[in-house]
Amino acid sequence: MAAVTNAPFRLVARECGAGVLTSEEIDARALVQGNGHTVALARYLPEEHPIAMQLLGSDPDILAEAARRLEAGGADAIDLNMGCPVAKIVAKGQGAALMRDPLAALLILRTLRKAIRVPLTIKIRGGWDDRTVNAVEIARLAESEGVDAITVHPRTRSQQFSGLAPWEIIASVVDAVGIPVTGNGDVRSHDDARAMIRATGCAAVMIGRGALGAPWIFAGLTVSREEKARIIRRHCALIEASLELRTALVQLKKHLAWYAGGLPFAARMREELFGAPSAAAVYDVFWGIW
Repeated sequence: MAAVTNAPFRLVARECGAGVLTSEEIDARALVQGNGHTVALARYLPEEHPIAMQLLGSDPDILAEAARRLEAGGADAIDLNMGCPVAKIVAKGQGAALMRDPLAALLILRTLRKAIRVPLTIKIRGGWDDRTVNAVEIARLAESEGVDAITVHPRTRSQQFSGLAPWEIIASVVDAVGIPVTGNGDVRSHDDARAMIRATGCAAVMIGRGALGAPWIFAGLTVSREEKARIIRRHCALIEASLELRTALVQLKKHLAWYAGGLPFAARMREELFGAPSAAAVYDVFWGIW
């Protein structure tokens, strides 16, 4: 969800009914070093509270300093990413790579817990691969170090996002710990969310990719075409108001391509969208077919 769950998208999700919001991945070292792009990722709109700021890293002290800064900036919670499967991330020992090294994860969590007062949460995967499905072990360790809640995406890192998410792994984590567990994976409707809660006993459901092109998923209602159009226009307006021109144009193309999913001639529309030279041209393409 990097480069997707920015402030405009998060606020639209909140307006559609989402609960706690989570930021994009924020590289802890880059934040501490004052990297402009990373500092911008940590910005949010006042209406987004409650919001968890999601940290990525592997150095306990750097993560702790980044967490302190985010807490001072108003974060309602700090979330440690232990699930990102991207090759360049795990090559640095970050994201899902932390699932391979429970002792390193323990030290990070212990250091983070001492550094901040706001809730500390983590997001994990089922494990690294089929031979190391250790979500229960990591969850118990996290609970012992004072982590307040855990989100579980049950696929392993090697599975990436392929195949069905094995919800029984979420259930095993729920049974293993006393802190709240949020389930994630293959939820594309309120019916899916209710099914996950029934099947796993999880306390809440996190929706990520299922909201792309459909933030109204959080409403839990049948949304009319007119209401969808209103939400899309609202999202576009937020993108243009919140982001610099070049970034805004990229975001408009990306999100409108998702909003076009399932429409007749969607493939042709996407080609035209990504070739459009301006926001006005992008809108002409999209609303011409919508």
